[in-house]
Amino acid sequence: MPYRPTEKTEARKKSQQNLLLTTALTLVARQGFQNLTVALLAEQAQVAIGTVYKYFDSKAELCAAVFRSATEKEVYQVQQAAFPEDKSLSCEQRLANAIQIFSERALEGYRLAYALIAEPVDATVQHERLKYRQAYAEIFEALIQEAIDKKEFCAQDTEVAAAALVGTLSETLLGSIGSHISEAKQIDQQKLITDIQGFCLRAVK
Repeated sequence: MPYRPTEKTEARKKSQQNLLLTTALTLVARQGFQNLTVALLAEQAQVAIGTVYKYFDSKAELCAAVFRSATEKEVYQVQQAAFPEDKSLSCEQRLANAIQIFSERALEGYRLAYALIAEPVDATVQHERLKYRQAYAEIFEALIQEAIDKKEFCAQDTEVAAAALVGTLSETLLGSIGSHISEAKQIDQQKLITDIQGFCLRAVK
């Protein structure tokens, strides 16, 4: 008779995997993907290296899983800002709010944001990165289309406009600063966010 894991066993495995992902995400937020190793993760999570390999076949698979875990949370925050429960907000205000949330989170967790958006990574993580950018683009595209339908924004190619917004946010917040966290802390963050909001709104209105 084949072995069937019990609910308790499955729960323990899930808890162990979550611990590894949480620990790995903390390491990436401090040092980036390039410095994340299976050995370091095992040491920080206080498990054997073999335990890590029970859940992730390689470092590439580990990094991809960490990337997905981190980006799901980030995309959710922007989604909530773009399509909140409060239906009285205009599309323009919701877009401004979404940009605010994206920008604040990127600047507050700058090292992690750099790792997710701009750090050189292998092909496996790069594939996840493309899906991450597309998730933001789909949020912006849906919001811009709603604004067009409501006559708030002018008629335009929503797919192009959404992709341009994602590019603007990524390049302005991270590309022009690079990986130097000290520079990110020295800039006038609110002014930067306000300038980005103004540029993006002018571009789609």
